[in-house]
Amino acid sequence: MRYNQYSGGGGGGFSVFPPVIKFLLFANVGIFLITGLLDLRVGSMMLSDAAIEYFALWPFNGGFQPWQLISYQFLHGGFSHILFNMFALWMFGMELENVWGSRRFGVYYLLSGIAAGIVHLLVSLATGSAPVPTLGASGSIMGVLLAFGMLFPDRPVMMFPIFFPIPARIFVLGYAALDLILGVTNAADGVAHFAHLGGALGGFLLIKFGEPLFRWIDTLGSSTAGTRQQSSFTDVRYRDVEPQHHAQRNITVHYVSPDANREAHEPPPAKRETATRFVVDGENISQERIDAILDKISHGGYHSLTEREKFILFEVSRQL
Repeated sequence: MRYNQYSGGGGGGFSVFPPVIKFLLFANVGIFLITGLLDLRVGSMMLSDAAIEYFALWPFNGGFQPWQLISYQFLHGGFSHILFNMFALWMFGMELENVWGSRRFGVYYLLSGIAAGIVHLLVSLATGSAPVPTLGASGSIMGVLLAFGMLFPDRPVMMFPIFFPIPARIFVLGYAALDLILGVTNAADGVAHFAHLGGALGGFLLIKFGEPLFRWIDTLGSSTAGTRQQSSFTDVRYRDVEPQHHAQRNITVHYVSPDANREAHEPPPAKRETATRFVVDGENISQERIDAILDKISHGGYHSLTEREKFILFEVSRQL
């Protein structure tokens, strides 16, 4: 496997605020403050009204423009709206960006939001809904939640209004089921439930079938021969990697004998640990050691690793 270890800012390689997450937080909060708190005018309209008029997502029969599929993701309708969205983005997106790499995560986030907008527009057209604007990053973040649930299905999650830990996959399925029920029953709560479902659907399709697209995106930034490749979506699903499939992880292993002459005359032990070409601080890092670290991530997440294990994983990723 090719494990992309983001090395921005931290000695251990893991960033609490990786660059795309940081940009999205600043952009969303900044736009919210500028449009909501500053008493500015754009021509004959207030700045907040102009933002809704031109950059919210309007139905096909109500002023739709193609750029709105992206711009609506950066507008929010109130303090609680942006607070919940940004907290969920940071909580679930931080680890995804560290694992996938910033370029993949950023494109995945925007495409999930675009899918959310398209599904919402199609449902609104089919049901003849009133031409009202839609805004918010909830569809994009639902795609992030879906990805988190698929990559870390057994990770315990505790989030309002659930005050006890449940597996991530159950949390995501429950959230999607609630959106479906509320969307079908046409709950008058002012929430675009089908946009949430569209974001989850878009994220699922990207994870399952989007690898060629993301490999092409990776090449756009590979201007030098030493550019490190990103982890594929399927590569980071550690729980699905069985021991007999180690060769698929793209880590070349070979045994280096400490004493070739002695080994030629002595039978090999019944079971021995396979050495690898990776050396960290003079220590040979075996395939079994790498697998154990990856399995530990699949059960408890990156934060469950010891500092030594984080350092080993980071150094191994640099040697790939």
